Amino acid sequence: MQHALATPAEKDPPRLLGEILQAEGLVRAEDVQRALDMQRRIGGRIGALLMRVGAISEDTLLDALARQLELPVVGREVAEPDEAVLRDAMLDGAINADWMLDQQVLLWRGEDGTWLCAARDPLASALRESLRFVLGHEQVRFCLVSSQILERLLDQLSRVQHRDGEAYGDADVQHLREMAEEAPIVELVNNVMSQGVEQRASDIHFEPEESRLLVRFRIDGVLYTRLTLQRERFNAVASRIKLISGMDIAERRLPQDGRMSARVSGQDMDIRVSALPGVHGESIVMRLLPKKREELGLERLGMQADHLALMREWAGESNGIVLVTGPTGSGKSTTLYATLAASNDGQKKIITVEDPVEFQLSGVTQIQTHADIGLDFAGALRSILRQDPDVIMVGEIRDLETARIAVQASLTGHLVLSTLHTNDAISAFTRLVDMGVEPFLVSTPLRAVQAQRLVRRLCTECARQAGEAPPVAGEVRELAAALLGSTAPNWKEPVGCPRCLHTGYRGRVGIYELVSVSNEMRHMINEGASVTDMTAQARKEGYRSLRQDGLLKAWQGLTSVDEVLRVTGS
Repeated sequence: MQHALATPAEKDPPRLLGEILQAEGLVRAEDVQRALDMQRRIGGRIGALLMRVGAISEDTLLDALARQLELPVVGREVAEPDEAVLRDAMLDGAINADWMLDQQVLLWRGEDGTWLCAARDPLASALRESLRFVLGHEQVRFCLVSSQILERLLDQLSRVQHRDGEAYGDADVQHLREMAEEAPIVELVNNVMSQGVEQRASDIHFEPEESRLLVRFRIDGVLYTRLTLQRERFNAVASRIKLISGMDIAERRLPQDGRMSARVSGQDMDIRVSALPGVHGESIVMRLLPKKREELGLERLGMQADHLALMREWAGESNGIVLVTGPTGSGKSTTLYATLAASNDGQKKIITVEDPVEFQLSGVTQIQTHADIGLDFAGALRSILRQDPDVIMVGEIRDLETARIAVQASLTGHLVLSTLHTNDAISAFTRLVDMGVEPFLVSTPLRAVQAQRLVRRLCTECARQAGEAPPVAGEVRELAAALLGSTAPNWKEPVGCPRCLHTGYRGRVGIYELVSVSNEMRHMINEGASVTDMTAQARKEGYRSLRQDGLLKAWQGLTSVDEVLRVTGS
């Protein structure tokens, strides 16, 4: 007769977990082998070890385990117990609350009176033997649970018991280092990074508040709260991140920067880390940069045909300055790299100076600035000019000295590509003048300026046709007729589905405004004309604004009108 504690999980599984994950393309064979080697050395479950080496996220692991073991998952098939349910379990007396907290196990009664058990390892023989001894033949249903939910529920149980969690605020450096090496903290940080990669996050934000720790992902330019942890976890999490990114664990009063390379959710990643002191602790941001990216090309940026032709023309210039403008995170670097790729015909010497080097390009000499040893943009640019370059990319024109050297380089027969922080293309002219560059030194070498933003693409799985044309349709009707011919408008709106994480959007596309520096525009720059007057002249020459370019993409069904107005202003 089968024991009451037996579940489908105790049967021999038809397939091993590693085989399931490999068959579904979720892990590579070498990742499984690496985890098996680690298992032989230190023991442990293969799933936990795959998480530890950064091959999968916990969500992916739970999905696979649920299918393999036929066990429910807390928060999905099984509802999370509230404090009243946990209190009843504690008062039942069958299982001591201290034992549950010590063993990281939760036991509570379901609506049908059956015991439910959630643990880090519900298959552990020691756990099952303990429950057999205490509960006898009472029915127990084992459940899978994520680390975040388990920790939150255990914290609730602890509060019910009127005991405070361990406070880490006064821990010394050695204790912080020990906490950073604890398996639960290692798994937590690895899992957050894996979830970020799987959900296509560009940044992960750890934001401590007075009583909680928020973990937020920036996906397609928008921040979403993904986890809420207890504030007491923050010091250990922060110490772990600092430890693996090469920062000083003991320093909490000054800003710090770090970086690391890691294999996360099956991808090789470069991760830049920034720590900034705040009232409730350090705000930590991790920028996720895949080492392998899709091949860069101007045609992949989402430009309309006329803009694409202009960018190819500018990339083929033999000298002068081409500027790409926009705020942080607007895709300027990607555009510059694509322009470099278009300019790289194998017959040119191309050198870049960047902070940091985000893409590694074949056939291009790339220089990383190091301000702490005096290698800034201006210093590197002076040395580059002695390297006989044809094309120079300067990551950013930040000051007058860099601007003047860039102008000098362009006037002596080099094509200079760079970025500038302005709200639109026309403002780049006045920005350089405000920096202290003489107007004639702005107008003479400058060939063109491009401004850009990124708008979210509508999810192709769930976007639906808009019921009627939006009020702004008239703004681009003539442009659409000129650029898209007889193409009918395809206005769409977001809905939301599992593929797009219920946001209605998946991925991003650029919107652009391009301004060539004509003879008339040079004259206006020299005369100190206003931005309004220069914009009017650009319109006569065929310029369209960011808003108009975005509405054209909404006309084509690539994005929504609301998204364009969110990014460009209503």
